[in-house]
Amino acid sequence: MMPNSNFLRIKLSCLLVLACGTLSLAQVAIKQNKAESTPLRQTIDKAVQESWKKEKIKAEGKCDDSTFLRRIYLDLLGTIPSYDEAKKFLADQDEKKRDKLIERLLNDAQFPQHQTTLWDLTLFGRNPPNQDATRNRTLFKQWLSEKFSKNEPFDLWVRDLILAEQEGSELYYAQFNNKPEDLTESFSRIFLGTQIQCARCHDHPFSELLQKDFYGMTGFFVRLVVMDQGASGTGEKQLKKFKIGEKNSGEVLFSGNQKELKPGKNGEPIKPKFLSGALLEEPSLPADYKEPEFKSGTKTMPKPQFSRKEKLAQWATAPSNPFFAKASVNRIWSQFMGRGIVHPVDNFGTDNKPTLPDLLDNLTEQFIAHKFDTKWLIREIVSSETYQLGSKGENKESLPKHFERARIRPLSAEEILTVMKVAGGDPEQKSEGSTGEYFRRYFGEPTNGLGDFQGSLSEHLFLNNSSNVRAFISRKKGNLADAINLSKEPWDQRIDKMFLSVLTRYPKDSERAKFAAYLQSEPKSENLVEEAIWVLMNMSEFRFNH
Repeated sequence: MMPNSNFLRIKLSCLLVLACGTLSLAQVAIKQNKAESTPLRQTIDKAVQESWKKEKIKAEGKCDDSTFLRRIYLDLLGTIPSYDEAKKFLADQDEKKRDKLIERLLNDAQFPQHQTTLWDLTLFGRNPPNQDATRNRTLFKQWLSEKFSKNEPFDLWVRDLILAEQEGSELYYAQFNNKPEDLTESFSRIFLGTQIQCARCHDHPFSELLQKDFYGMTGFFVRLVVMDQGASGTGEKQLKKFKIGEKNSGEVLFSGNQKELKPGKNGEPIKPKFLSGALLEEPSLPADYKEPEFKSGTKTMPKPQFSRKEKLAQWATAPSNPFFAKASVNRIWSQFMGRGIVHPVDNFGTDNKPTLPDLLDNLTEQFIAHKFDTKWLIREIVSSETYQLGSKGENKESLPKHFERARIRPLSAEEILTVMKVAGGDPEQKSEGSTGEYFRRYFGEPTNGLGDFQGSLSEHLFLNNSSNVRAFISRKKGNLADAINLSKEPWDQRIDKMFLSVLTRYPKDSERAKFAAYLQSEPKSENLVEEAIWVLMNMSEFRFNH
C-alpha cells in the first residue's frame, strides 16, 4: 500500500549491524546454453507464478497505464514523462503501446545517462573514501556513459574497469588511497556478490571462507600504484586525473600462528588466489631484476612483465566464473524488481539462499548466451507481467520475496531533482548547481539497504519549506504555474493538466472537485495555483516509484 505522510518518521536510535554472510567456495557450474527460443520474459513469469501457487500467494493484478508509464520512465530514464507525453500515451489504444514505449525509452539518450548515475553510486557510494580525489567524477561518468551508449557488453566494460587503462576508468581504484584491502572488499561485493570483509580479520566461523582467501584476493591489487597526474580547476570543480601503474613485485605478508594470522610487514607471503579456489600461477622474476620507478606526472606507466590485474580481469569476467554473471544478473534484476533473487544482492552465501534458484540460473545462462547484453536483459525484465504488476496487494512487506506485487521505492536525490524540473515545467531550469548538493544532502540515502524507507524530519521540512523546492513551483514564464494561470480552459481541464504533469495520472472525480473549489475560492490569487502544485509534489505518490 502506498506510504502516507506518517511514513516520514524520525529515527530515534541507530543500530549498526555488521552482517557477515557465510560463503561457499565450491565451484558452481554455469551452463553455456544457446539462446532459448522462449522469450525470457515468459520464463520469468512462469517461474514467479509457479512460486505463487507453491506458497499459496494471492498476487496483485496488472498495473494501470498511468502507473506503468510513470514507473517505466523512472526506471529507464530516472525521470517522469512530460504532460504531452503522458497525455499521448494514455490516449493511445494500441495494444502494443507498452512494448513500443519500452523500446523507445531504451533507445533514448537519457537511458545511458541514468545507468551511469546508478552505477556511479554503486561503485563510489554517497561518501567515497577519498573524496578529495573523487569529488568531481566527470571523466569517469563520461567513460561509463559511453559504454552504456554503445550498449557495450557488461563483461567488457567491467573488464576495462579492472584494467583501468582508459581515461576516466582509473578513478575507481583511486578512491581507495592505495589500500588494497578496501578495494578487495568493494570489488568482491559488487562484482562477485560476496561479502568477504569478515575474513579480513579472522577465518569465518560458519563458512569455508578463510583469512587467506581474503588476502589471496588482495594479492591481485597489492601491486597497483595510483599515480597523481595533476588537476585542473579549483574548489568543487577541481578535476583530478590519475594513472594506474602495476609493479612486478610486492606481496601480502602475514605474521602470526596458523590460527591467528595477521597482515604485517614481516611474515608469510600470500600468493594471489581466485575466490573460486585456484592459485594464480606466475613466473619468477630474474635475480637481478630492478623495479622501474613510478613518478607522478608520467604519461605512460611502465608495463609489468606479468600483470596480475589482467589475469583478474580475465578470470572475473569469464562466462565460466561461478560468481560474476550470476551476481551481475541478480543486481540488474534488483534494480527493476526492488530486491534480488538473492537479497541483499552482495551476499551470495550458504545461509542466504535464492528465493527462485532455477530462475536465477536461467537468467544467468541466458545473459551469457546473449553475450552479456545489458539492454536485452533489461528489456526482458521490464516486459514481463511480473514487472508490470500493481503495487498494492495484501503483502505489506517492503520488498516481497516472491514478487507478487511491484515494489514501492522512494526516489533517489537525483530522481527527485529531475522529476521536479519536469513536473514544474520550467524550460530554463536546466543547471543543477548548488541545488543538487542540497537534494543529495536531504535525500541521499532513502532506504536502509533492505528496502525500508527511512525518511527523516529534515527531509520532510526540506520538502515543505525549502526555497530550492519552491523554485520549481513558483510562477515563471513558460512553466506549469504560468501555463495554468494563463489558460482560459475550464478549471477541470487545468486541474487535469496539473495532475498529469506532476503525478502522471488524471485526478479522481473527488480530487478534481476539491481542487476546483480551492482554486476558484480566490479567482484573482495566482498563489493558489502554486499552492496546488506544491500539494501534489508533497504527496507520497510523487515521492515514490510504485
